[in-house]
Amino acid sequence: SITKERTEVVIQGTSSLDPNDPAAVWEEYDFKCKPGDLKRRPCFITPYHYRLDWLMWFAAFQTYEQNEWIIHLAGKLLAQEEATLSLMATNPFAGRAPP
Repeated sequence: SITKERTEVVIQGTSSLDPNDPAAVWEEYDFKCKPGDLKRRPCFITPYHYRLDWLMWFAAFQTYEQNEWIIHLAGKLLAQEEATLSLMATNPFAGRAPP
C-alpha cells in the first residue's frame, strides 16, 4: 500500500559561521529524482530507480539512528566529496567554501 502523506528528508547546508543565527541562510541539496521542487517535471526512468533518491524515501519513515548511512552522506557532502556530489542534482556550494 501507499501512504496518503509523504514525509521527506531534506538535506541543507549553510555557510554561516553560526548555524543557529536566525539570519543564517540554509541552502538545499537537490536530488536527481527525489520529489522536491513542485514546479519541476517528475523524473521517469522506468524500470530503474536512482538508488540514493529511493533510499531517502524510506529513510523518511524512520529515524536517522535507523539509517546511519545518512550521517555518512552528510559528512561526505560537508567534505564536498566529488563521487558523492555526482549523485546529487545540484551542489549549492559549488565553487565556494564547503558548508
